[in-house]
Amino acid sequence: MFPDAGLNRRPEAGLSRRDLLRIGAMAPLGISFAKDAYAKPATDDSVGTGFGKAKRCILIYLWGSPSQLETFDPKPDAPLEVRGEFQSIDTAIPGTRIGEILPRIARILDRVTILRSLSHEYPIHGTAFALSAVPTTDLNLEGNLRDPRHWPYIGSVVEYLAERNQPTPSLVPQNFGLPFPIGSRRRAKPGALGGFLGSAYDTIWSEFAAVGTRELLRDAGAPDVLPKMVADPFVGIRPTDRLETIEANQTTSVERLSGRSSLLDRLELSSPSLERQNSKTSFDRYRALARSMLMTGKLRDALDIQQEPSSMRDRYGMTLFGQSCLAARRLLEAGGKFVTVCWDEYGLVNTGWDTHIHMRSRLKDELGPGFDHAFASLIEDLNDRGMLESTAIAVISEHGRTPFIQNVSEGGRDHWARAYSAMFAGGPFAKGRVVGRTDPIGGDVIETPFSPKDVIATLFHTLGINPQSEIQDRFGRPYTIGGTGLVRNELLT
Repeated sequence: MFPDAGLNRRPEAGLSRRDLLRIGAMAPLGISFAKDAYAKPATDDSVGTGFGKAKRCILIYLWGSPSQLETFDPKPDAPLEVRGEFQSIDTAIPGTRIGEILPRIARILDRVTILRSLSHEYPIHGTAFALSAVPTTDLNLEGNLRDPRHWPYIGSVVEYLAERNQPTPSLVPQNFGLPFPIGSRRRAKPGALGGFLGSAYDTIWSEFAAVGTRELLRDAGAPDVLPKMVADPFVGIRPTDRLETIEANQTTSVERLSGRSSLLDRLELSSPSLERQNSKTSFDRYRALARSMLMTGKLRDALDIQQEPSSMRDRYGMTLFGQSCLAARRLLEAGGKFVTVCWDEYGLVNTGWDTHIHMRSRLKDELGPGFDHAFASLIEDLNDRGMLESTAIAVISEHGRTPFIQNVSEGGRDHWARAYSAMFAGGPFAKGRVVGRTDPIGGDVIETPFSPKDVIATLFHTLGINPQSEIQDRFGRPYTIGGTGLVRNELLT
């Protein structure tokens, strides 16, 4: 929560040590005083297929990486050690089959595009590489949230540029993530951060404090890490469990809220003592966010999924991922522009979609049903509300899984970056299309190769942002926001 104000001195008197200590209490919100960067317009207009047709975006990130062979690129004619024990099923796209763990998605596949030919050279959990235009990665980069080589998250760039056309602060963050910061339940990860734009443009995240309704045995598959029981909310939550804003205390009085707002006003008027510039800082951003949350409650209301009918909540699935997808729709309705939903690891290594071990039961009982239920319902719900045509939806991960199943308990697949899949819907993305092709064991791309940077550039394009636009870091160095990526019309109508 924000500290109480209780300040009676004139604003021009400056901030006392006690005031600064109170400001320090806001540190968990990510407040800093880093200088901002400025956008530089591109010299070409980048118009073309589907340019700007999406007004907003939901990016679904499946951390750990699904196996392409059990999901969107099954190989039913491959040997058992490749195809695995799961069967493939027919879909709404004639002649196209996907894994049997996704029956609801199979029925709506004529509304989406499957990309089967993503490829790169880094078989590591590269969240930064998957979620930004950074051209290369390594373990040091992926292990250091503030490595100076980091590029900004795509949502951070979207917000940065949108604010230059919208001087009035939005009542909800324009770059928001659900259900909690990536990696916060085991190991912090980069990717959804401001990068060279500074911490002012880190993604704002909700929080989720409850534990899951089911305890399951989690196994790292390593002799030095003992298996343990974990109450994983991605498997099930209670209807009363809440997604929270930074200000979780619902009992705060109007007087206390007014006092807190006064402190924010004083911070603004005392800006010379904090060496603020005309450019935006992370302080500015969180001050505006704090005021919005404290005085309007619009963000809090958008996250209040308990307002939804029980039938709608059940439709998405009573899991943390399902209810986060529902909250994402509510955030867009409230005025959000870029919302991230992350199915993250929880409690122990080899969780999330990182199926090195116990792959069979996890795909059958947890991952498949949870994703299938929520994603199909999100597409149908947005369509029913007339929002799908103006909302770009992307489902991505950091890599794929090995073609051959490993000889471990219930099977498993290790990291594989040479061929993997993604899925797109809404906005200008094509309907009922399959792009790219892999070899008979799903190990290498043999037709229409894609870089993950192409995905970044194409998402910018759908949102009406020229991926060749340049922004500058805090040292004035220019960067092309799409990096090496190309807009790929194969995905677009």
